[in-house]
Amino acid sequence: MDDLVRQAMAKWPNVPDCFGWLGLDARGGWYMRDDRVQAQGPFPAAKGSLLKHEKLVDFIHRNYGHDALGRWYFQNGPQRVYVELEVAPWIWRLQSDGAVLSHTGWAAQVRACVVDEHGRLYLDTDLGLGLVHSLDMELAACAVEAGTWVPQEMREGELPGRFGFVRSPASTRQAHPAPGGD
Repeated sequence: MDDLVRQAMAKWPNVPDCFGWLGLDARGGWYMRDDRVQAQGPFPAAKGSLLKHEKLVDFIHRNYGHDALGRWYFQNGPQRVYVELEVAPWIWRLQSDGAVLSHTGWAAQVRACVVDEHGRLYLDTDLGLGLVHSLDMELAACAVEAGTWVPQEMREGELPGRFGFVRSPASTRQAHPAPGGD
């Protein structure tokens, strides 16, 4: 987390949390979801505007985390902006040397491999569960064929409970208010 973010949190400790305004899609894209977009429906049916400003995206990447309830967020100064997840909290990019990087650029160590009923491949890592990016499926298939990863079958609906994440913090907002937030 950026030092400026920590300083802002200390200076303004009671800023309400924000829900529904930011989404992460299955390809690692961040989407801004204003009131008009949110009124059109839940993420990803109503995605919003893809964030393309490189410095803003890098700032989000550096300040991305999760709370004790498994809700992922971007710490925007003193305000916690909870993220609506299309699939999972991480999108994995596979490298030709076997390295696995998150959509944020962080290196991860694979612990297990999962495939859902739709044929989507997930990796459970030291950072958590994430979906393998669709452009990297050839490298993933090579790892599976070589026996490096042995996919375990699991239904998509079981993943959040099994791996401890919440796809839609906005939908659980009233049931689990954040400490010090709304």
